[in-house]
Amino acid sequence: MTTLMMILGIVVFVVGLLFSIAWHELGHLSTAKLFGIRVPQYMVGFGPTLWSRRKGETEYGIKAIPLGGYIRMIGMFPPGEDGKLEARSTSPWRGMIEDARSAAFEELKPGDETRLFYTRAPWKRVIVMFAGPFMNLILAVAIFLGVLMTFGWNETTTTVRSVSDCVISAEENRDTCKDGDPAAPAKAAGLKPGDTIVAFNGERIEDWTTLQARIRDTMGPATITVEREGAEKVLHANLIKNQVTKTDGDGGYVEGQYVDAGFIGFTPASGIVEQSFTDSVDRMGDMMENGVEALIALPSKIPDLWDAAFGDGERKQDSPMGVVGAARVGGEVFTLDIPPENQIAMMLFLVAGFNLSLFLFNMLPLLPLDGGHIAGAAWESVRRKVAWVLRRPDPGPFDVAKLMPVAYVVAGIFVCFTLLVLIADVVNPVRIS
Repeated sequence: MTTLMMILGIVVFVVGLLFSIAWHELGHLSTAKLFGIRVPQYMVGFGPTLWSRRKGETEYGIKAIPLGGYIRMIGMFPPGEDGKLEARSTSPWRGMIEDARSAAFEELKPGDETRLFYTRAPWKRVIVMFAGPFMNLILAVAIFLGVLMTFGWNETTTTVRSVSDCVISAEENRDTCKDGDPAAPAKAAGLKPGDTIVAFNGERIEDWTTLQARIRDTMGPATITVEREGAEKVLHANLIKNQVTKTDGDGGYVEGQYVDAGFIGFTPASGIVEQSFTDSVDRMGDMMENGVEALIALPSKIPDLWDAAFGDGERKQDSPMGVVGAARVGGEVFTLDIPPENQIAMMLFLVAGFNLSLFLFNMLPLLPLDGGHIAGAAWESVRRKVAWVLRRPDPGPFDVAKLMPVAYVVAGIFVCFTLLVLIADVVNPVRIS
C-alpha cells in the first residue's frame, strides 16, 4: 500500500509539473499571438514527441522528457549586419551566433516579414518574455492564498502542549529536573496542558509571537487568562528571569544563542490555523523573500551538495532539489500518516513552491532564460531613447544573437548543476517527516 501511495504521489506531482510548464508556455504563446508574432510550435517537454496536433498555424504537442517546454517564435534574432540570415564562419563562437540566427528564421514563409519577433517594439517583447514567468507567479499566488485561507498554515499556537516541572537554563541543554531546580512558574500557577491562553496581564492575545514577546518582557507577577473546558479562568503567575534561546524575530529560534528574559515554563502546541487574506499576503511576501535569498545562496550550497552526492555529507533540508527530488518528496507526502486533506495541502504547497521557483529562476537576466531576453529588449529601448534624445541615428534592434556564446556557457553551467542535483536526489535525497 505504501508503494502504491508513493507512486500515486509521484504521478500527481508530475501532472502538476506538466500543468505548470504548459501554463508557463501559454503565457508566451498568448501574448506572442496577441502581438501578431507567428508561433509554429508549442511544446511541453523535450526530446521525442509523444503526441502532437496542428491547429491553425501552430503545432501543439507533448514530448517525452518533462523537464521544461518551449514555444518557437519566428525571428527571435535580427539578421546580421549584412542583412543575411546565414553566413558561415570558421570561428566557433561566430558559428554559434550564425546558427542561432539561422534557427530563428526556420520555416519562414511569405508574409512573415511583418510577423517576426525582433520587429516588435521592445515593450511588446518584454511582455511576451515576461508573460511565461508571470503565469507561474499567478499560479503560485493563487495556490498559496487558496490553501492558506481555506486549509490553513501549521503554526505555533497559544494552546499549552505541556507544562515544565522546573526551571532549566536553555544553555544547560537538558530536559530532566535536578534537586534544587526551582518550580516552573506555569506549574505553580496551575497552568494545564490543553489550556488556551487568551490574555496576558489583561491584554487579549491572538497569536504565539505576541504572547512569547509579552512573557519574555515580564519578570514578576502576571495574570494569565486561559480558556479551559469552554470557560475562561484567570491564573496568577510569578515569572522569573531565565536564560532562553534567542529568537530571530519571525517566530524561529537562533541555534546556539541565548538571552536573559522572563520565563514561565510551558511548551506551546502547534496546529493548522486558517489565515486571513492579510496574513496570507504577508506569508506570501515571506516566501518570496526566502525564495530570493535561496536563489542568491545557490552557489554557496554547491560544496555541501557535492559532499552529499559523492561523499558522506548530510543532505540538508534546505538543499537544492531538482524535478526528481521534488517528485520523490511528492511521493513521500502521500505515504505520511496524516489526514488526506493535509496530504493534499502539502502537495499543493509543493507545486506552488515549484512555480514560485520557476518565476524567480527565469527572471535572472541571463540568456537563455526569459530574463536574458527581457534584459536585451530593455537595453535596446534604452539605446534607442538615448539616440533619440541625442538626435543620433536609430541604432536598430539589439542583436541578442551576439550573446549566444555566453548563453551556451550559462546553459552549460546550468546543465552541470542540474546533473549534480539529480545525482544527489537519487543517492542522497531530501526526506520529509
